[in-house]
Amino acid sequence: MMIVAALWIVVMLVGGGVALDRLQREAITRNFDDSMAYALTAMIASAEIGPDGEVLFNRPLADQRFMEPNSGLYYQISAKGHEDWRSRSLWDRALRLDLDHPSSEMRTYDSRQFGDESLRIMERKVIIPGSKDRWTFAVAQARSGLDEQIRALRVTLTRSFALLGIGLFLMASIQSIYGLRPLRAVRQEIARMRAGEKNRVTETVPDEVLPMVEELNALLAHNERQAEEARAHAGNLAHALKTPLTVIMNAATADAPDLKDTIMREAATMRRQVDHHLARARAVGRRGTAQSRANVWESLQAVERAVARLYPDVRIDMDGDAAASVLVERQDLDELLGNLLENAAKYGGGSVFATVQPAPEGQMVWIDIEDDGPGIPAAERARIFDRGARLDSGKPGTGLGLAIVRDVAEIYNGSVALLESEDMGGLLVRLSLPAG
Repeated sequence: MMIVAALWIVVMLVGGGVALDRLQREAITRNFDDSMAYALTAMIASAEIGPDGEVLFNRPLADQRFMEPNSGLYYQISAKGHEDWRSRSLWDRALRLDLDHPSSEMRTYDSRQFGDESLRIMERKVIIPGSKDRWTFAVAQARSGLDEQIRALRVTLTRSFALLGIGLFLMASIQSIYGLRPLRAVRQEIARMRAGEKNRVTETVPDEVLPMVEELNALLAHNERQAEEARAHAGNLAHALKTPLTVIMNAATADAPDLKDTIMREAATMRRQVDHHLARARAVGRRGTAQSRANVWESLQAVERAVARLYPDVRIDMDGDAAASVLVERQDLDELLGNLLENAAKYGGGSVFATVQPAPEGQMVWIDIEDDGPGIPAAERARIFDRGARLDSGKPGTGLGLAIVRDVAEIYNGSVALLESEDMGGLLVRLSLPAG
């Protein structure tokens, strides 16, 4: 992380330094050009044609460097057919000017026509009153002063940005050391939990890290609940299997004449118990993997096709919100609806009606399964959720359907209720699940 921070600081400082260097260089150059433009404008304003056609100044130029030989500041006035009028500072040298350039605008350029002395030249072509010729006025100045200012600026910028970069890197290092201290404390707490010394992160942490610690503790609590549920399921299954196994062992020890029937009966009981606990375990496992979401209508259609093949003489109709979805794993939703629709088709009078609608409070989805069968008396409705409970023993089944529906629905914070169907006269099973 520190390497990335250092690279990012370097990139930002280099980018900022280049941009600032460019702005400052342009500002210095513009100021340098402005001084030359001032001198050139003063020359043009004071120029006039003498009696012999030569150019004269009606007032002396203010900058005395024009009078000092090789001072680094020069001027020259030229025109075709006329002798060049040069400043004394040029001494025995002359500027090579482009007298044929068509533009009358002021233009500036760099030149190395003096060899070891780099020049910056500003020139403009004008027609002086009293003359028909186009005169080229030029001011030249050695770039050494400009280049020295730019060099001094770059040295200052480089040093300043280097110090700034070192300071930023040190600040980032200090921030990382002290800013990551709470995370190191959390890591130590996790190590203690792995060693069995603690079961929660109890270290006081800053507000910025507190949400992560709270989520971590919530995850630990969730895992503990799942582990406790798994232990409870294993204990319940062991207890449920203990009685049938004892019955079989006693019958076998006593060499009972109905041993075969006893084994078949108790094996069926054990199978029901195993199926029930496996269904709960699968639902708990899938609930813990992610926040699942399933479309109710798609699941209802798939289950209806399967049940219709098993009970071709039963009519199954559906209505309601086709876009409703619930926070349930699709496989568990199929199992819930499959149990309810199959029970309605098996015990009803030949007609089943399924309705999907949002609950009045809006946080749940109601799935109502109605049939035209004899229904279930109100006094028997609580008992029917017991494992293995069956009111009609004349039809095949394990008696675990509604028990599984109730347990799986509760795992997803839902519920199932048995009511009386006002329209069809039979049983109405209302499955309530969290809306997705």
